[in-house]
Amino acid sequence: MNKKDKKDSSLLRSGVSLSFLTLLSRIMGLIREMTKAAFLGTTVLGDAFTFAFQLPNLFRRLFAENSISVAFIPTFKQYLENEQGDDIRQKETKDFVAATFTLVTFLTTVLTVICMVAAPLYIPLFTKATDPETISEMTLLTRIMFPYLIVISVAAFFQGILNGIKIFSPSGFTPVLFNLIVIVATYVLSPYTANPARAMSIGVIAGGTVQALFQLPFVLKNGWRLRFSSLKAAFTNPGTRKVISLIGPTIIGMAAYQLNDLVSMSLAGRAGVGIQSSLSYSLRLQELILGIFAVSISTVILPDLTGYAQKKDFEKFNDLLTTAIRIMVFISIPVTAFSLVSGENIIRLVYQSRTFTDESVALTLDAFRWHIAGLVFIALNRILAPAFYSRSNTKSPTIAGLFNFVTNMLLAAILATPMKGAGIALALSAASAVNTIMLFVFMKKEHFSGVGSLVKTTILYSLKMVALSVVAAVPTYLIRQPLLDAFAGHNRIISQGVPLLCMGIVFAAVGVILMFVTRDPLISKGKALLKSRTSKSK
Repeated sequence: MNKKDKKDSSLLRSGVSLSFLTLLSRIMGLIREMTKAAFLGTTVLGDAFTFAFQLPNLFRRLFAENSISVAFIPTFKQYLENEQGDDIRQKETKDFVAATFTLVTFLTTVLTVICMVAAPLYIPLFTKATDPETISEMTLLTRIMFPYLIVISVAAFFQGILNGIKIFSPSGFTPVLFNLIVIVATYVLSPYTANPARAMSIGVIAGGTVQALFQLPFVLKNGWRLRFSSLKAAFTNPGTRKVISLIGPTIIGMAAYQLNDLVSMSLAGRAGVGIQSSLSYSLRLQELILGIFAVSISTVILPDLTGYAQKKDFEKFNDLLTTAIRIMVFISIPVTAFSLVSGENIIRLVYQSRTFTDESVALTLDAFRWHIAGLVFIALNRILAPAFYSRSNTKSPTIAGLFNFVTNMLLAAILATPMKGAGIALALSAASAVNTIMLFVFMKKEHFSGVGSLVKTTILYSLKMVALSVVAAVPTYLIRQPLLDAFAGHNRIISQGVPLLCMGIVFAAVGVILMFVTRDPLISKGKALLKSRTSKSK
């Protein structure tokens, strides 16, 4: 096996390992959403919980995901590479970690207090309801869950440290714990609270706390003693100043994303009862699929992309990026095709119980069809953005984010009234496509090495996967109704699950045969990986 194949195999191994944990997490997340569907459905209470939980999540993306991926990990990795056994440099690294820890906790705490106090002022903007009881319940749920922002940001900081030293498993497992705690809390506490939404909210804050505490021993074990610095030291530390400078250009873009989501939430809340909840259920299905591969691969490649960029080894940089993009396309397009054929059956199997009615199915399906259509673009964005971040270029993704923002805002405002949840979902997918195009355009403008070949490869491979997916979808569609008729009348596990399983087997079998017939390069890489593992076991 040559060096390139070894690199690709290494990426696949790391991606598969983290993907297993992510798959487990997403399955638990789906069960959590199934629990929410069973207890809350698409009722007013379901919309209230959805809003209250989404709000701290919006800020989490700014303080946790954005800060850690865009700025902390690349800066932290530079500190580690400059240490080289130098005691002074090691102290500088520890000071940087302490300063960053201080900033994360301080800023999230201040924001949490402000948003909890001001909740009654802004909540009426995000709901069509006007009765005091509903507004009061939304306010209470928001105040219960907003501290989640603090603990999940600390958890993300711990993840940044571990990922920076290429330890992925603890961080990959913590979402499993979070979802498990939320599920258990909902079932156990519901009889003792005024409504199930409050029980689930308590589970959210408890689960977020466990996410941070679970990673702490691994951080300590690897020699990182956490401490607070003074606020002055935190804001003046050279490392945190660099982090702030890297984040600075993205603040506008991230603010656009947050405003995007806030406007979408407001439009959904005013479009009618159940729209916010149905969009949440639809997005959970999309995130299950996306998280299995996109989050895992993007997490794994960021440290290596950063290392190659700093060493100016752009040949390895491009090879790694190309392989990651190909994996994204290889999975996302066939999954999209299958989901379009079987979307209603997936939703009925996963969610339909108790308060989740046929109307709830219809609302969720309307959104899901348009959400899943944008899967490939969202997946590619998870790869392309880190390629810029690894080169300390935050300006280009920010500008692309602004184009995304404008597209989503305009389309959501235009489509929300005639199409309701489906229009908001379509706006998100269209905006994601615009974002992908802009990132490729900026790659060319920023003189990324080999960008022309990268774009050509991506387009051609995508067209190939579209063609193969359509071919595989035809027999899947043809057997759908006969299978549903054959198993009708049983519980939903049988009436929906068995036909879905059979459809999935047919779709996958046809797809695999087509991949072998066309001699897809990823099949060759898979064979090489299997061969290397077999030889090592001997």
